[in-house]
Amino acid sequence: MQLFSPMERAQRDAVADDGAVAARRVEDERWWRTAAYAVMALTAVLCFARLGVRALWASEFRWAEIVREMLLTHDYFWPTINGHVYFDKPLGSYWLVIAATWLTGGMNEAAARLPSAVAGLLAVGLLILLGRRLYDLRTAVLAGFILATSFSFVFWSRHADADIETVAGDLAALLLFWRNRERPSGWWPVGLWTLMAITSLTKGLLGFALPLLVIGVYSSIADGWRALGKDLLHGPFAQRLNRLIERNRWFFNWSTPLAIGCAAAIYYWPFAISHMRTGSTKGLAMVYRENVERYFEPFDHVGPIYLYVYVIFGLLAPWSVFLPATLAHAHASSASRDEHRDRFVLTFFWATFIFFTLSGSRRSYYLLPILPAAALMMARMFTAPGTSLNGLTRILLKGGFAVLVAGVAISTLAFIPPHFFLPNPWGLLPAAPDRAILAIYWIGSAVALGYALRKLDSERIFLAGATIAWLFMFYFFIFAMPAGDAWRGEKDFAHQVRVLVGDQSASLAFYNTGPIYYLGLPNPVPGFNPRRDAGRWRWVVMRERDVESLGLTANVVTREAVYPWDSKQHCLNAMVLVRMAPASAG
Repeated sequence: MQLFSPMERAQRDAVADDGAVAARRVEDERWWRTAAYAVMALTAVLCFARLGVRALWASEFRWAEIVREMLLTHDYFWPTINGHVYFDKPLGSYWLVIAATWLTGGMNEAAARLPSAVAGLLAVGLLILLGRRLYDLRTAVLAGFILATSFSFVFWSRHADADIETVAGDLAALLLFWRNRERPSGWWPVGLWTLMAITSLTKGLLGFALPLLVIGVYSSIADGWRALGKDLLHGPFAQRLNRLIERNRWFFNWSTPLAIGCAAAIYYWPFAISHMRTGSTKGLAMVYRENVERYFEPFDHVGPIYLYVYVIFGLLAPWSVFLPATLAHAHASSASRDEHRDRFVLTFFWATFIFFTLSGSRRSYYLLPILPAAALMMARMFTAPGTSLNGLTRILLKGGFAVLVAGVAISTLAFIPPHFFLPNPWGLLPAAPDRAILAIYWIGSAVALGYALRKLDSERIFLAGATIAWLFMFYFFIFAMPAGDAWRGEKDFAHQVRVLVGDQSASLAFYNTGPIYYLGLPNPVPGFNPRRDAGRWRWVVMRERDVESLGLTANVVTREAVYPWDSKQHCLNAMVLVRMAPASAG
């Protein structure tokens, strides 16, 4: 007896198949959600583990010293270094460090770096959320992991600065826009402008400039360059202008004036309070100098216009070996791809790249905000079906993998004492520290490469790259860099100065040196003027190169440590403490 007709059986089988597909989707979603939590956990390890072990260095001294002096004077609206105003950056980033001191028990290395570490973790989470809305959770997780294990991202997430805070703020603004792009009216632009204002209070006006640039360009070209050209080049002027306005309704709507007013108030109020308390407008003057004047008429950090063409490979390492393949895939035309979403990511990437390239002032880390866009594009390539990759992309992908293999092979030299393969003075460098952790990195990398070589497809190449990237960052930043403190002299030098000067700190002056955070003196140290102060100060801290050039009658009491492998320039920049000879009578 036949219970079902052929049509009924076909319908029943179709329902069963749909149910199986739906079940697989639910299972996949559950798996990738777990993977997202794992990525966040692995990112947290790279951002927070042993965060305060390594001594401060370079620009970190500025952030730490400004906060130390704020805590001493209880004046949180007037940033100073050694008593002199230093308003090069807005106040928000310093306030975050002050807040971190409540968690760390005082001003120390961990407090100085904690805001950047939190911002790094937040940026990865925001990128996963943005990637999920743009594509799917799988692509989002891969993008988050690529960002979290890029060399410069980890470096600046463990550095006392405000650059990663800017990256996180920009991502938050772009995520809010993408969620609401289909409904330009409403209250969400107020939140967008508020986010940009808060971000700008940490680093500068980049918090406004980058999101507005990316959103504005994308909104104009969302339907393609041809459609934009057709709208702008045909018809009466009023009609063309109206078309452009319609494309940018996120800006041209009733809530924008209120949003801009709120953002301006949020951004301006710290400067207003500073002005009311001191009568000085240096804060806003420095905003103009650092953000506008430096962009159009740079007074420092002038690099070649092609700087970022090669800098991006260092910032994105080791994932940069796949950047050529990523760009080839991103710009390949395919009817199966979601053009609007891909166009948004490409706009994010190229608008950021061109914006910083056109700036007259260029430094490598200025380009950090491009990393999330590069990570999204790369994840999009790795999650694409292998059959959809064009020939050029496949060749470049395998070429990138070959470079990765070569890099791991070269890293084997870390197990060999430098004097066996490097000439002096480089041969005098110390051996790589923490050999056990280094061995874990190398063995894990070798196993991952072997796994990928068994079947060289994009999925296995990603897994190999992910293993190598995380293990290397774990070894380098959490173990190798802190071990390098044994060959750094700033902290020991400051301790020696404190011991030698003792209770005579009122007789100490500085000449041509930056902030010496580790001195920890309660009062500002005056500057030394060799023309009028030869007999005024008993102690002066200066650079090695200045001792002879000034022709002073002085005795060098102690020096910052230098080592045979240090460059001549580094040795000349080393700090020294000199005891000034008393002025001759008559």
